[in-house]
Amino acid sequence: MRTALVRRTVLSASALSLALLATACGSDTSDAKDDTKASAPASAAAPAAKGKTDAELGGLLLVQADLPDHVLKAATPEEAKAGDGSTSDKPACLPLVKAQSMSALGTSTGTARVKAVAKGKEPAAGASAEEKLKAGMDALGATATAVTLQSYDGKGAAEAFAGLKSAGTACAGGYTASQAGESGKITKVSPGAPVTAGDEALAYTIDADLDGESISTQLVVVRKGNTLATFSALSLAGTAEQPTAVVAAQVKKLA
Repeated sequence: MRTALVRRTVLSASALSLALLATACGSDTSDAKDDTKASAPASAAAPAAKGKTDAELGGLLLVQADLPDHVLKAATPEEAKAGDGSTSDKPACLPLVKAQSMSALGTSTGTARVKAVAKGKEPAAGASAEEKLKAGMDALGATATAVTLQSYDGKGAAEAFAGLKSAGTACAGGYTASQAGESGKITKVSPGAPVTAGDEALAYTIDADLDGESISTQLVVVRKGNTLATFSALSLAGTAEQPTAVVAAQVKKLA
């Protein structure tokens, strides 16, 4: 993938290492002898789930206390806006491009974003200069994860999830992603380590070409009710680990 496109995303996330579900259904009391009221399915149906706002999702988003072994920082408006213009040469693959760029999937009622980078191991007391340098380099190569929460009215979250699931199959052979005037080549989309969370979940390993060098990223998507959580993980080392701790901590807050 082109240097400007990928490194802008990876470096932005890695720089950090330097430093819902509530729907109420009312019960309708009716006279059992009134056949008209008792048999009216339209009026008796539960109201469609209503999506959460930005502020409501913000209250469900991970905070530093939830992940003491990571460094957390809110995504900037510029980062969020950059993903809005992302495109793909294959329309079926656009959901994957959007999910990896913290961009909106479909028409959501609210969005919240945060970035998390795993802390590296502190060098031992009395470590040599070489050992300290190695610890610093290892820290820079830690997996950085962009977390995005989106909420939807009705079946919007399920539909967005289904779109990502279909994209994983349709785009297994690769595609081209473009953002901010730069384009890059995704070479393969394959199933990631299985994830069991929320109402449904999926995981992909997405391989790309970075000026002739391979880079492997991880994408995890979890739906909990009408909220969709996406986790896009990268590493300066070239191969990102699946962010299992980040996923578990975030899904716990959505329960």
